[in-house]
Amino acid sequence: MTGFILLILTLGTLAYLRQSLITAFVTLMVLSLLFTRVLHPPALVTVLTWLTTIGIGALSYRPLRRQLVSDRVLDWFHRVLPTLSSTEQEALEAGTVWWDAELFSGHPNWKKLLATPTPALRPEEQAFVDGPVETLCQMLDHWQVQQDGDLPPEAWQYIKDNGFFSLIIDKQYGGLDFSAAGNSAVVMKLASCNLTAAITVMVPNSLGPGELLTHFGTQEQRDHYLPRLARGEDIPCFALTAPMAGSDAAAMPDRGIVCKGQWQGEEVLGLRITWNKRYITLSPVATVLGLAFQAFDPDHLLGEQEALGITCALIPTDTPGVWTGNRHLPAGCPFMNGPTRGENVFIPMDYLIGGRERIGQGWRMLMYCLAAGRAISLPALATAGGKYCARVSGEYARIRKQFGMPIAYFEGIEEPLARLAGETYRMDAARRLTLAALDQGEKPSVLSAILKWHTTEANRRCANDAMDIHGGKAIIQGPGNYLASFYQAIPIAITVEGANILTRTLIIFGQGAIRNHPYLLREMKAARAELSEQSKQDFDLALFGHLGYTFSNIVRALALGLTGARLVKAPVSGRTAHYYRQLTRMSAAFAFVADMVLAVLGNSFKFREKVSGRLADVLTHLYLASAVLKHFEDTGQPREDRALVHWAVRDSLFHIQNSLINTLRNFPVRWLGVLIRCLVFPLGRPYKEPSDNLGKHVARILITDNPARDRLTGGMYLSDADDATGRLHKAFRGMLDIADLEKSLRKQLGEALNIENFESMAERGLQQGILDPAQAEQIRTTMALARDVINVDDFSPDAVSFR
Repeated sequence: MTGFILLILTLGTLAYLRQSLITAFVTLMVLSLLFTRVLHPPALVTVLTWLTTIGIGALSYRPLRRQLVSDRVLDWFHRVLPTLSSTEQEALEAGTVWWDAELFSGHPNWKKLLATPTPALRPEEQAFVDGPVETLCQMLDHWQVQQDGDLPPEAWQYIKDNGFFSLIIDKQYGGLDFSAAGNSAVVMKLASCNLTAAITVMVPNSLGPGELLTHFGTQEQRDHYLPRLARGEDIPCFALTAPMAGSDAAAMPDRGIVCKGQWQGEEVLGLRITWNKRYITLSPVATVLGLAFQAFDPDHLLGEQEALGITCALIPTDTPGVWTGNRHLPAGCPFMNGPTRGENVFIPMDYLIGGRERIGQGWRMLMYCLAAGRAISLPALATAGGKYCARVSGEYARIRKQFGMPIAYFEGIEEPLARLAGETYRMDAARRLTLAALDQGEKPSVLSAILKWHTTEANRRCANDAMDIHGGKAIIQGPGNYLASFYQAIPIAITVEGANILTRTLIIFGQGAIRNHPYLLREMKAARAELSEQSKQDFDLALFGHLGYTFSNIVRALALGLTGARLVKAPVSGRTAHYYRQLTRMSAAFAFVADMVLAVLGNSFKFREKVSGRLADVLTHLYLASAVLKHFEDTGQPREDRALVHWAVRDSLFHIQNSLINTLRNFPVRWLGVLIRCLVFPLGRPYKEPSDNLGKHVARILITDNPARDRLTGGMYLSDADDATGRLHKAFRGMLDIADLEKSLRKQLGEALNIENFESMAERGLQQGILDPAQAEQIRTTMALARDVINVDDFSPDAVSFR
């Protein structure tokens, strides 16, 4: 039996190393000859040894395996494979795959990740962030914007005059032509100051007419519209969502009928469109309306096809029959948003984006733009929220005292402070890594969905923690409240550009499994193709590649589980090397579990959204942890950031482990789920939540002035004005400066300094020689600021109106 066991171990090693069938056959043939001639095993063992070797040899011979296996499987697969709708097919084909494919492989190439260039702002982008963006932030009074329900007129004009609507428009048309990193930096800084301004700027620079015209417009359309959009002469909006068609674009009821009609005194070919759209940002003030609708040609004026598909048009809002102007009132954030309707509005073919040739290609165009756009604006908005909540919560917790000490030192506050810092570090790392991919020309559709979903959900958690830390301060409205409206607006980003529930349960793993799996999409394409010699060859290669991939991941998952991944070679040395090994292990486990889920559930997988959601969580945290490690290397491995890295990666590993276990606990074939769990976690659960002690170190970053805090909250707007956050920042710095004086007063006078007694304490300290006049004045100034920060607003009855 020793020789046979050696043979099996050799087979496992070959699978672990992902060697080809030919290599495996030759290796096993040599070993079998040596085994039978030298050891002279029993007959049964000899038979098993040679059967294994001959079986591998037979599978390596393509004509034989096709006849016995793959051609038969293809016939069955061809019959049972469900058809995809055109929108599903176009969504699958949109964008590119990148690091997500490496994670799905079960054997990620970490050197490839670390070789990705670090995202950096160009000089002109940094100048814009430091100049016009800073100036715009200084023009905005958050409370006044809320009261007025709009940005001030001078802010609108400044946005137009300084090219804020032209971040993605090429310079030849008068635009700024910023990189993805530059676009993100602008949105992030604005969002940390005022969400209304951020959304106003980000929407025209995301999925909308500018992006669509740049990639798909005719030259005539680009020459006409892009300079006007860049100068702010035209304000664009894009109308996609309808009352009965949100995420389900195929159900879009808005219709355009190809017909002839009068246009500027002539009869021309065009479309007569009827639509009813809602939730359209900038619609109330837009001068040009991007519109998605279903196009039909019942009279066959364009050809034999009647249902032409989703189409995009660009329509001036002063076109007869176009209705805009009314407003929706989004919670906590009064940006311009409203409905638009039209009934039998005639437009010429020239109004179609890309002209007549692009009719029916609207969904493909939208998915192409969304693959990149969704990875920029909303993640920038959400990351800004994390940075903002982390900074103001740390400062407030250091200023606010209970029982004679800052609340920051209570363990109950340390816990949410640690989450705020860890979540923010992880969000920013993922944002930066995805920007690097975009600026290298990638359009990672699955990663953009991951980033949109996770960052907006993490932002929600950050807002909840910030509200809890601030307590009553955060729930009383007024000029001094810098959190409430931000908290109220959180669901906006969660809902738009693919509601988060849908994104998590249907898109991330549902599309990710097909796009990123090294063989599944190839199998599907071969099975959907017309049966031919070529399609059979393609299917054979994909099928046996898939089987080898699955067997390799089984072996790798078990081997890495038994060894704790200690034998995996990490691309770096030091304290983070362990994490690369563990993520490699979890990548193999994920690839194995995902394959088993897809094999068992088959066509019913799309209806098992809970399972899909859990696997989406695994893929998401694999990506997030990868981004954290990459970010740590990009920033030079700063010692002060180690606690943040440890917290973020350990938290991700803990989530990956629990999501895999819950997937297997609910596996449709119970005994198989138990078996897979034993293979993936042979020694039990290896990962724990970040410890209390680690959380303490992370929380301390937010309550002191240090380089790690500056890096963590870098890129956000820091007010130095006499407003709510400006006073908070000054009070925080002041509290740090008087910390030693506080200790001296408490020791000498036997009383803790607070916002009620600071005047008398400063005077007594001065009289007893504990303080000099400058120190006494420093205490008075700082504590007066702290009192202003802690106090909340109140209004006279005449000043309060509930309309």
